[in-house]
Amino acid sequence: MITIEAGWLSTFFRLAVIGLELAGTLTILVGAALATILFAKRARAGDRTEAYSAFRSALGRSILLGLEFLVAGDIVKSLVINPTLDDLIVLAGLVLVRTFLSISLGSRSTAIGRGRKPGWRGRRRAWRRMVRRQRPIQRPEAERQR
Repeated sequence: MITIEAGWLSTFFRLAVIGLELAGTLTILVGAALATILFAKRARAGDRTEAYSAFRSALGRSILLGLEFLVAGDIVKSLVINPTLDDLIVLAGLVLVRTFLSISLGSRSTAIGRGRKPGWRGRRRAWRRMVRRQRPIQRPEAERQR
């Protein structure tokens, strides 16, 4: 087990953990506030379905970014400050939850951001529309006669 002997280094890591946790919390809160303001503006201006999709996408991105900061703080806290087996188990659980949230929010926000429904059905419908829109290639008259 590695322990930190220098007092200033221990203080530095504790302040870094506090800074990372504060940055994560503020990122989530500010992102939620900005997403709500954006939703209100778009809902008043026009289509509420589009406003809701943009709201979910912006909120999901801010949550993901905030979780990145929070997990970074937990990694520093668990591995540098208190490297016990209990802390490592808690860290593993947090990383699993964060990974699940990242995958679910990331795939949903990517699909919604592109104007599609998330999941296989949305991709299949988008593919059908794209195939229908394709037009036959127009060849010059000289090539048609060959």
